[in-house]
Amino acid sequence: MKITDACVYPYPCGDSSVRRMALEAKSLGFERLVANDIPPGEFYGIEIYTGLLIRDTAVRDIITRIKRERNNHAVVSVHAGDNGFNRAVISTKGVHILRGIQSSDKYAFDHVVARMAADHRVAVDIDLSPLISGRGITRQRAMHRYRDILVLEQRFEFPIVISSHARSILEMRAVREIAGICSLVGMDTPDIEKSFLGVDTVTAPEETAVKVI
Repeated sequence: MKITDACVYPYPCGDSSVRRMALEAKSLGFERLVANDIPPGEFYGIEIYTGLLIRDTAVRDIITRIKRERNNHAVVSVHAGDNGFNRAVISTKGVHILRGIQSSDKYAFDHVVARMAADHRVAVDIDLSPLISGRGITRQRAMHRYRDILVLEQRFEFPIVISSHARSILEMRAVREIAGICSLVGMDTPDIEKSFLGVDTVTAPEETAVKVI
């Protein structure tokens, strides 16, 4: 299992090449990056997973997109919507991460959605960009939403992933710095360590229901 930044945006979506981001990630203590719209590979010992982010799309179109991308072994993320949309997305086979929960209303992720996320092994993303570069109400709202999510996580034990959403090496942060930021929303050391490994949890093959001994 590898310490992973679960979402970065290399060039052309961002300002830095995937090679440069990988080199920076190595110096910051990471072992893997999920890079949006970038082919999988490895640079400077940093493993690169392809990230696919789907947003503002109907559920039926999400299913079609996942089927089309299935052979690419991408880490599939969907941007959160209202409560009904989130329930449908979490129930969709092939979805790994629900992102943007800090921008949704407080009823979008309730105890029912939390239980479904645990049952379907779909992670909720802790996007650090509002905490790193956000100001005022944007930052405060994100902190409150993450605290609410973590209360539900303690109860239902669905996966959590941590993402910088960096578009440049200047927006990337060291593992130790990220741990400090996460502590502001109530995450303790075991929570943070588990979340750094959350991509492994959601991408691991499902265990068969019957084991032959």
